[in-house]
Amino acid sequence: MTADDKHIPVLANETLDLLMAPFDGKFCRIVDGTLGFGGHSSRILERNPQARLLGIDRDRVALNASAERLRFAGDRVTLRHGRFSDIRTHVQSAGWDKVDGILLDIGVSSVQLDTPERGFSYRFDGPLDMRMNPESGMTAADLLNQLPEDELSRIFRDYGEIRQARQLAREIVRIRTKDPFDSCGKFAAVCDRVLKQRGGPPAPTLPFQALRIAVNEELKELEEALSAAMDLLAVGGRLCVITFHSLEDRIVKHFFQDMAETCKCPPGCPVCVCNWDAKLQIVTKKPVTATEEELARNSRSSCAKLRAAERIEKDNQQHKTEGEKAR
Repeated sequence: MTADDKHIPVLANETLDLLMAPFDGKFCRIVDGTLGFGGHSSRILERNPQARLLGIDRDRVALNASAERLRFAGDRVTLRHGRFSDIRTHVQSAGWDKVDGILLDIGVSSVQLDTPERGFSYRFDGPLDMRMNPESGMTAADLLNQLPEDELSRIFRDYGEIRQARQLAREIVRIRTKDPFDSCGKFAAVCDRVLKQRGGPPAPTLPFQALRIAVNEELKELEEALSAAMDLLAVGGRLCVITFHSLEDRIVKHFFQDMAETCKCPPGCPVCVCNWDAKLQIVTKKPVTATEEELARNSRSSCAKLRAAERIEKDNQQHKTEGEKAR
């Protein structure tokens, strides 16, 4: 079984419809900012033979696998190794100005999770790495062994929403002074002992998530990519984001709401003075989730949420007249 076979893109049909429906049969430029193993991108290129695609990924293994998978599309595909927060730079390097669609599938691929050497999962006793780009940056082991207790506690609290964050951080600091952390198994064992999970997901689930987010700066990456997308999307272009936990989804939801507001004056202000115009129109009033059929086929789709919005311009909005707000 190849990496392509093992990685099943989540919400594939729903994503394609929301991202590509306005451009069916038309020339368009699409950015897959989290290319992974090309599951979504291959479907985009198959659906629209006129589409041009720019794929970005931090993981060179995934990028090489995608290059092979997308070979059928020839020169319609451009691939870049790097962070999706640098999407502006990658788009410019491809010679593009504006784009018609941007897809961000936030999360770890099945292949990464199922490869013990990558250190993403507590299910395997591999090296405690967790880097999406294994060529640079600090590993998860580095963070556990070097960060002060307060910072470790913050990571577990903010990124894992763990109530016993302080106790877990304190135990990690106590242990590492004599026996530094180097394996997923050792970290998982400490999580089991300190958190003593009763019901719900296994105890290491949230600490591993929190540590992975910190290693890869995932929330910062998402925020920067969303901001950059506003500059890159052409009018009528679509932005689709798939998230896998509440922290990510909250960022996307609030960003879409913020960009869709028609006025940012304080409540009660009788006359609009902010000169703000909405920049997005939200396409999905609530997040799209997996169907029962998909859940039966791919259990990892259970946490996935898809949100989509469309870039609009001032001339397409219903504007305020005579200095009064549209409420």
